[in-house]
Amino acid sequence: MAVRTYTVTGMTCSHCVNSVTEEVGRIPGVTGVEVDLTSGAVTVTSDRPVEDTAVAAAVDEAGYELAR
Repeated sequence: MAVRTYTVTGMTCSHCVNSVTEEVGRIPGVTGVEVDLTSGAVTVTSDRPVEDTAVAAAVDEAGYELAR
């Protein structure tokens, strides 16, 4: 199992959290997504390594971006 934490910018409400959770959760191999609205931390659990670019694309699709 792999666990990675990212920081997402621009989230302001529970709808934001749900959007990011849903999009990141669609990445093949992802088994769990936890989002902390206050800090912007997004913890991704997967059964195999997930490319950072896939997470960035999913976050972008949700309307937000990863902090660089």
